[in-house]
Amino acid sequence: MVQQAYQQIQTEERLIPPTAPGEWTLNQITAALSRPLPRSILQQRRQGGTTIDYLPWYEANRILDKYCPGWTWEIRQIVTTGDRLFLTGRLTIPTAEGTVYREATGTELLKEEKAIWVGDPDHRQMLKDEYDRPVTEPKELAYGDPSSNAESMAFRRAAARFGLGLYLYDRD
Repeated sequence: MVQQAYQQIQTEERLIPPTAPGEWTLNQITAALSRPLPRSILQQRRQGGTTIDYLPWYEANRILDKYCPGWTWEIRQIVTTGDRLFLTGRLTIPTAEGTVYREATGTELLKEEKAIWVGDPDHRQMLKDEYDRPVTEPKELAYGDPSSNAESMAFRRAAARFGLGLYLYDRD
């Protein structure tokens, strides 16, 4: 059914978005969101020595506004461990069949320590305390704070569960 709705959308010259919540079926929404995204709205980042494309959360927000009027996002749970924050969010979309939601998680390190090195570049040594343990200092992690980064990850993943940018998660 989704494939059929997707093929119908692909053959239409110009997709006319819904004007009211619940106007489209889940299949129509999934088909519209599953279309390839314009390169102009994607961003890139380095991950594990590879450059990957990703959809920023604010672009996902704009696309949902266009094709899923009445959508809502809520944070369902936040859990922290000693060094990590875990956030679960729920994206709800009104469809012709009723409201449908998808949940996803996001995670982010709260802090990371890096060793302090002393000496000139040719003779650097790790600074150690009186117990011969490395002396560390907090290291700045990703741009933004851990909660907003985890929320962005969860939001984009929940949207991908409706098809939005899902192909970006494919491994080549």
